Amino acid sequence: MDPLLDVKNLTVNFALRRASLSAVNDVSFSLKKGERMGLVGESGAGKSVTGFSLINLISKPGYIDSGSIIFEGRELIGLSDEEMRHIRGNRITMIFQDPMMTLNPVLTIGTQMVETLKAHGRFSTSKAEATAIDKLRQVQISSPEKRLKQYPHEFSGGMRQRIVIAIALLTDPAMIIADEPTTALDVTIQAEIMDLLIRLCDSSRMGLILITHDLGVVSEVTESIAVMYAGKIVESGPTQSVINRPSHPYTMGLVRAIPGSIPPGNPLYQIPGMMPTLTKIPAGCSFHPRCKYAGNICTIEIPKLTTVTNQQGEAACHMISGRLPETDIGLLALHRRQKISSGEIMA
Repeated sequence: MDPLLDVKNLTVNFALRRASLSAVNDVSFSLKKGERMGLVGESGAGKSVTGFSLINLISKPGYIDSGSIIFEGRELIGLSDEEMRHIRGNRITMIFQDPMMTLNPVLTIGTQMVETLKAHGRFSTSKAEATAIDKLRQVQISSPEKRLKQYPHEFSGGMRQRIVIAIALLTDPAMIIADEPTTALDVTIQAEIMDLLIRLCDSSRMGLILITHDLGVVSEVTESIAVMYAGKIVESGPTQSVINRPSHPYTMGLVRAIPGSIPPGNPLYQIPGMMPTLTKIPAGCSFHPRCKYAGNICTIEIPKLTTVTNQQGEAACHMISGRLPETDIGLLALHRRQKISSGEIMA
């Protein structure tokens, strides 16, 4: 069966006066119909730029330099603005971090939902209102007929995010891109929104790309995961496999930093250093300045994604490909055994 979405060798650059900088570099992944995928990494990893590029919403001076984005069997790169409008907001919709940036504060919820439907199809006002009421019910908003007449400021943060999800569902999309959809919400509301997204994906076989820095949320919601660092995917595979048995040192650090992943009383782990800026991407493996297991080859040669033995995933690390010296591999193996014995990761 062909994937719903197939991204191959995607590179997104930002043009400056003297050069172009790559925010997304040679990224490839696929999404099956009904699959929930997590795109994770620290701020600046390239997650959001990747998501925006899928629907050609990259702000200038950004542009897609090369690669392929095939959605429902159709190549999206190179489509005209008019052709993309039939896909963006129709077959692919997006949920943003702050619902107040999505909702117009001076229009009622009903007006915004009806206008969205009319922009993407031939709907009478009565039919559009009926569809809007149905979608509000789907996201578990009570008294939807009454809610249509209210303004965004009359709702709580969690309710506003539910409304944004309802708007995203209006056109019965095949895929939703959710960019940090719960960051501004408290933990209880976060769980409710994530449960809602899972139910909606399962009931309608809708694909979901969840963009987040929160591995805890990803572990509960997604089936597959791609870990990004400095514009590249450094590890990917089934979510539970990657989180329970991480292979890349960066992924190991992210897992170790999840609250509750270390014994009580110990301080939360922090990965040393910071994500490099686009103007100062290190040579070789971009993670090597922060990796205590880096060997000489890590400072020279960019590692390729390699299949991880006994797992269904891939990781871009010279240790995985057997390019690190035996002493370095031994150190990493020792570190892994220590983490297993302490219960931080599973064997």
